[in-house]
Amino acid sequence: MTGMTNVTKLASEPSGQEFLVFTLGDEEYGIDILKVQEIRGYDQVTRIANTPAFIKGVTNLRGVIVPIVDLRIKFSQVDVDYNDNTVVIVLNLGQRVVGIVVDGVSDVLSLTAEQIRPAPEFAVTLSTEYLTGLGALGRPDVDSGEHRKTAEQRRDGAVR
Repeated sequence: MTGMTNVTKLASEPSGQEFLVFTLGDEEYGIDILKVQEIRGYDQVTRIANTPAFIKGVTNLRGVIVPIVDLRIKFSQVDVDYNDNTVVIVLNLGQRVVGIVVDGVSDVLSLTAEQIRPAPEFAVTLSTEYLTGLGALGRPDVDSGEHRKTAEQRRDGAVR
């Protein structure tokens, strides 16, 4: 049952749920705002040997060792650039704190259950375990009915 629980939960909340919107290349995604601990500029991290390329390393955040994951690399973006807009979203996931590197943060959106479509089922080679749903919002500055993608998150709130 991919994400249906979260969509059903949203239906019981009259004003919906708020999502922090961030960018990866030309795409926009969202994460449950309640999972966001802070947003920081990207700083160099301490590399950890024998980890996948998308795990940039760890950083010490006020005494807590925080793993830093670059979602741009994880999602196979070709041109990954670290500039003034690159930020780390620090997420508090209950027992864990993790930082995700993104191209930028753009907005906070409130989405109701009606605005979030259940995650589509993909071929068996593509897991939708981390996809809650897709939020469709009409935007006047987007051509021919394209919609902004939001609300891609793990069931526990972490984006992957």
